Amino acid sequence: MTRAQRIACDTLLPVYGVPYSPGLLDFESVFGRRAPTILEIGFGMGETTAEVAQQQPEINFLGVEVHSPGVGSLLRKIADRQLENVRIVQHDAVEVVRDMIAPGSLRGIHVFFPDPWPKKRHHKRRLLQPDLVTQLARRLEPGGYLHVATDWQDYAEHILDVLGHEALLDNAAERYAPRPAYRPQTKFEARGLKLGHGVWDVIFRRR
Repeated sequence: MTRAQRIACDTLLPVYGVPYSPGLLDFESVFGRRAPTILEIGFGMGETTAEVAQQQPEINFLGVEVHSPGVGSLLRKIADRQLENVRIVQHDAVEVVRDMIAPGSLRGIHVFFPDPWPKKRHHKRRLLQPDLVTQLARRLEPGGYLHVATDWQDYAEHILDVLGHEALLDNAAERYAPRPAYRPQTKFEARGLKLGHGVWDVIFRRR
């Protein structure tokens, strides 16, 4: 962690953080208002989260991340941009979804560029497995969406297959979706595209 990230965690996490606790969250109490809520799993250093939240002030964003440098980075962005619609849970996402998110309470779920675990023997470590996808689907309101983006084609095919076998979800596209305007293109992504690397967006909606 940088010194600035450590200071942000020490001073801002008590303000914008939501401690993990095995009890369902009341989003109106967490955000101080009633508004649609989007869950972002694994926000990395928080660039995309901050950008999307600034573009959509009418939406609440709950970010989940375990790594302290990323948490500190997003906290600094929240303070610098004076974002009032972002809260952070620094904890394992599987447990947060299982224990803290009520069924039917989310407008959307973002999972942008999760670790692809490219080696075959590590595929079981990939985040998006059938059990978690079922849990995520149950937490979406009817018509709510699950949006996953990855720059690994093999993982994209895995995601498409797993989501496609979830009875509560329907693909919003033929297979892969065009990048929606609300998902900003990162510098890393733009550089990869110039080099000929692909990026795949998968968007399913709750029946």
